[in-house]
Amino acid sequence: FYESKRDFFLSLIKETKFKPLTCSGTYFQLLDYSDITDENDFDFAMRLTKEFKVASIPVSVFYENKNDNKVLRFCFAKQKETIEKAVELLTKL
Repeated sequence: FYESKRDFFLSLIKETKFKPLTCSGTYFQLLDYSDITDENDFDFAMRLTKEFKVASIPVSVFYENKNDNKVLRFCFAKQKETIEKAVELLTKL
């Protein structure tokens, strides 16, 4: 079930400047945004939420040293329409 949602999400993400990282066994997808902005992951995640209404999780919060690799975590365990709308908004970056 989630594999098909992941594949659907990734098929749409190809239209953006985000670069997907290999993930398996999860309903989260990591996306590298280094081609989009130099913002740190926390600030970029906040901007996506405030300006685009698309939520993501900055990966640096999972590291003790808060290492910022320009990667955000997105949940694709959503309805198809929600995924489509989110990616439509992300293509504007």
